[in-house]
Amino acid sequence: MKLKLPAGSFKAYLFDCDGTIADSMPLHYIAWRNVLAEWDCEFGEEIFYAWGGMPVAEIISTLNQRHGLKMPVETVSQRKEELYFATLSELKAVPEVLEHIEDQYGRIPFAVVSGSTRDSVVASLESLAILDRFDTLVCAGDYERSKPDPEPFLTAARRLGVAPESCLVFEDTDMGVQAATAAGMASVKVPPPWERVSI
Repeated sequence: MKLKLPAGSFKAYLFDCDGTIADSMPLHYIAWRNVLAEWDCEFGEEIFYAWGGMPVAEIISTLNQRHGLKMPVETVSQRKEELYFATLSELKAVPEVLEHIEDQYGRIPFAVVSGSTRDSVVASLESLAILDRFDTLVCAGDYERSKPDPEPFLTAARRLGVAPESCLVFEDTDMGVQAATAAGMASVKVPPPWERVSI
C-alpha cells in the first residue's frame, strides 16, 4: 500500500513518531498493559489507540481520575518506558512512511513531533537507524499544550524556519490530524497496523 500525499509543494515534513515512523504502538501497548497490571488498572486497546499522541504523564493522570487511583505519575512513567525499551529489538519502521523519508531526505528539512518523551523518541529512531535524518525533535516537555492543540507542530515549524502552510504532517491519530489542521498544515493519515497490507 502507498500513502497518497495531498497536492502541493511542501518545504518541510513533520512526522509523529509512534505509529507513524515507528510501528511501535503494539509494543507500547504491551508495555502499558504490563505496568498498569501492577496497579490493577484497566486500559483497553481501543482507548489506547484513541489517546495516541497524548503524553505519558497525561495518560497516567487521566487514568487516575477515571479509575479513582493514585498511581505515582513519575514512577509509572519510568517503569513504562523501561518495559518499552526492553522490546526495541522487535521494532520496525512503517514502510509506507519510511519510503517518503528516504525519498525527500536531504531535499527538505524533517522534524519529529511527538507526545512521547525525548528518550523514547531517540531510542526508537536510533533502533531504526534513522535518527540522523531529522533536523529537530519536538517531544513531551517541549510544549505546554499537547495535541490536538497546534502548539507542538507550530513549535517544529518555527524551529525549522518554515511557514506552517508549507509543512506537510504525517500522523496516525485523529488527535494529531486535528492538531495539524489547527496549525494550518496539510496532513496525511497513516493507517493503523491492521489496515496496512504488506506489499
